[in-house]
Amino acid sequence: MINLMYLVFIAMLALNMSKEVLQAFGLIEENLTDSNANLTAVNTASLADLQSKASENAAQYAAQAKTAKSVSAASDDYYNYIEAIKVEMDATIDPESLTDYQVQDKTDFLDTKFFVGDKLTPEGKEFVDRMDAYKVAVKQALGDTGYDALKSEVDSKFNTGPRENRDGIKVPFMDYSYKGFPLIASKTKMTLLQNQIKNIESDVLSQLLQGKLVQIASMNNYEAIVVLDKSAYFSDETVTGKVVLGRYDDSTKPNQVILNGSTVSADRIQGGQVPINFAAGAVGERNITGKFVFLEDGKSIEREIKGTYLVIPKPNEATISADKMNVVYRGVDNPMTIAFAGISDNDVNATAPGLSRAGKGYVMRPGTGTEVKINVTGKLSDGKTVTSSKIYRIKNLPRPTGKVSGEYDDVKKGRQSLALATVSAEFLDFDFNLTPTVTGFLFKVPGKPAVNVSGNKLNAAAQGNLRTARKGDLVEFAKISASVPGVTLPSVSGVTVELTD
Repeated sequence: MINLMYLVFIAMLALNMSKEVLQAFGLIEENLTDSNANLTAVNTASLADLQSKASENAAQYAAQAKTAKSVSAASDDYYNYIEAIKVEMDATIDPESLTDYQVQDKTDFLDTKFFVGDKLTPEGKEFVDRMDAYKVAVKQALGDTGYDALKSEVDSKFNTGPRENRDGIKVPFMDYSYKGFPLIASKTKMTLLQNQIKNIESDVLSQLLQGKLVQIASMNNYEAIVVLDKSAYFSDETVTGKVVLGRYDDSTKPNQVILNGSTVSADRIQGGQVPINFAAGAVGERNITGKFVFLEDGKSIEREIKGTYLVIPKPNEATISADKMNVVYRGVDNPMTIAFAGISDNDVNATAPGLSRAGKGYVMRPGTGTEVKINVTGKLSDGKTVTSSKIYRIKNLPRPTGKVSGEYDDVKKGRQSLALATVSAEFLDFDFNLTPTVTGFLFKVPGKPAVNVSGNKLNAAAQGNLRTARKGDLVEFAKISASVPGVTLPSVSGVTVELTD
């Protein structure tokens, strides 16, 4: 009798432990579901960022955007297929018991759906085929060369080969993974598989963008820009301005500059800028030509200088130029200089929607539409009037660039430095004095759920994930939120950082 009671007691302990394990599976499944939602948001933002770059510069980003789109499409298709199986599994549970994981201990759903005796049902074979097809689709999208580590990761995570059990016997993948398991355990495995899909998609997007940013750093991707102090000159004036590269710093100083057939001396080149100073010439459209010459990896790389300016006669037409740029930007005050050559400013009047006087000049704050027409009237000394007009394009503000510790391009940081880094946003090469304030972002470490951070520094949860990252991992600062009082900002671009330790 005592022995019988002891056996009953042991059985009761085993039953309680089983229920605790089932409950643990349920809690893990909930956490994985939340992680998948965050990963989906980060991946969607990364794909949109890459597609936006491709629309702005197809030559640089079109190939990467195409690859990203193919991987995302394959990931969504496979993810949704698994989600449909999970919906079928939930349909076998009383709706009021969906979160009562201790009652989800039956094994018959997948045992019936995937297996018939020792063989797979058509649905079971489809499950294996779908996994193999996803693996092939991702590797094909990545191409035959490069991304070897990613391809190995895909092969590892979506391997449908036999598995070795605890007895050292190799058994088929489906039997090892899904046969005879409680419903909640199988559902958790399905959610984990979805998490692996989202992580693969995230890694692909990160490496596509990171690889392109490294490529852009090459001098082959710089362009010479002619920047004149104004767009039109009288025939007896001196044309003034500069020719620069896309980056304004001494690291872009060329080995040689040829401008309009003459070599520019090295001491005249400051901060990557080449000053322009020559006679305007005859009335009409004039060309500025030349080239920058750089040495890179022992080879000469030439960047063409190409620009035009207009020489106009005096003085029957107004000269209208934006002080800051050749277009006006929506949502900010654009300082304007509006004048008629030879006519006092007091006798010049300009009108346009959104245009108002400000001190000695004008301010343009354009509203809706894609262009604005500025009408100018000047009163001559003989009492007669002359009129002129010009149409300006209206553009939205450019997209702010996200930065980590002031860096955004090919960023590499040590773990301790990154933990204390400040996230900021900046309008690069934009003349308006706008300083966005970062209010939050998503922080993503490979293999970990994305962390939603408020403010501009990593919180405790994000720092905890950072400590688990490995040397060489690419961590992401995505969905950066920023604000400027009184200004509607476009979304801020994300930043990818490579860990150096």
